[in-house]
Order: sequence, then structure tokens, then C-alpha cells
Amino acid sequence: MSWRRCSTRVDQLPAIELRGLVRRFGERAVLREVSVTVPAGATLAVLGRNGAGKSTLLRILATLLRPHAGEVRVFGEALPRRAFAVRAHLGLLGHDPLLYRDLSGRENLGYHARLYGVAPRRVEDVLDAVAMRERGDEPVRLLSRGMVQRLAVCRAVLHRPRLLLLDEPLANLDPAAGGLVAPLIGRSSGATRVLTSHDPAAALAEADLVLGLQDGRAAFVCPPAGVDQPMLEQLYA
Repeated sequence: MSWRRCSTRVDQLPAIELRGLVRRFGERAVLREVSVTVPAGATLAVLGRNGAGKSTLLRILATLLRPHAGEVRVFGEALPRRAFAVRAHLGLLGHDPLLYRDLSGRENLGYHARLYGVAPRRVEDVLDAVAMRERGDEPVRLLSRGMVQRLAVCRAVLHRPRLLLLDEPLANLDPAAGGLVAPLIGRSSGATRVLTSHDPAAALAEADLVLGLQDGRAAFVCPPAGVDQPMLEQLYA
């Protein structure tokens, strides 16, 4: 697929700037010359097949991986050199819930609250928001996958991050639970968001900007209205 960029306006200080981003694992390039600019408060949906580089991109933005080439800036801070300046403003929701299995949900969130200097009341607020107050004292290892995902959402938003990195955020959630977490990680959160999804229609409905990755390259960077069905068919071919 030839690289394609659709016109889009960027009229405020960007939350994210990627210029020629390259990341390799051994001899294999997972991300190749990826460039995109995301305004503060906007939502970037990252689409592509398994192995296209979506999760790798989120891990670089989360300061968990270093780029091998190119430029990465988050809130104007260069990564990885200034990673310490942005970590407190990031909320990562990925395939690993990042919870201690032998601790309860409330204990996990209390631990993270102390790390971020968050008031204990915030723990109860987020547990209430996802209907987990009554189950909050049970060890994580005894909870269903859906309940663990709800707790992972709580952990990711506990400190009110300015940037949410959401890798398949509705995984393991039924529609009712998805509705519970939506105010915390959806557009109404007010955060800049980068989300991946295996459901292109749902991702397009959430997005202000769409990055299509194919074999690690940017196949297109467009507002959602600029993404048509043939583009999606080629992306997932």
C-alpha cells in the first residue's frame, strides 16, 4: 500500500509528535519511519493487523521502549531523554493489568495512590465508578477477567493522567461494563488518547485522527472521515 496523508489541522500545541520513528527487534523493523502529530485533547486511533506495530507504538509513548531512530515528543518533552518529565502524566491500559494478583483491588489502588500522591478518597471514587466497591477487598487472582479489567482501568486513571494509552481497552468487558468505564477512559475524560482496536468501526467513531499501520509503516494518517472502506480492506488484507 502506498503511503497516504490526508489534510488535517493542528492548531494547538501538540500532545504527541512522532517524526520518522523507527523501532527494531533484532533485525526486524517493527516501526518504520512513522510520523504523526496529535493535538492536546484529541484521540488518535491506531489500526492495523496483529504484528503491525500498534502495541509497540504505545509502549514507546509509555516510555517502556526506546526508539532506535526518529524523534518522539510528548507534551513537548523529548523521549527517552526526558521520560521522567512525562511519566506522571501517562495512564497505560494494556494487555497486562499491572496489578499484584495476591493483593486486593483496593490494596493495589492504594499502593498506586501513594506512588502518585493521590488522596485515598480517589480510590473509592474510581471503585464506585466501575461498580467494584463491594468486590474491592478480594484478591485480584480470584476475580473474573472482566473485573480485573475494570480494576486496570481504575489504576490507569487514578492520577487523572493527561495522556491515556489504551491498548484494546474494552477487552474482556461486556457491554454493561464497557458503559461503566466509558466516562473514565472515553472522550469525556478530557485526556489526549491513543487507542488501538480490532474493531475499526468503533475506533473510527472515537477518533479525531486515524493512523493505519501496515508492516510497521504509516499506510495513512487521516481524520476518520477520510478513511474509506477500500483503505481499511487494504490495511487488513
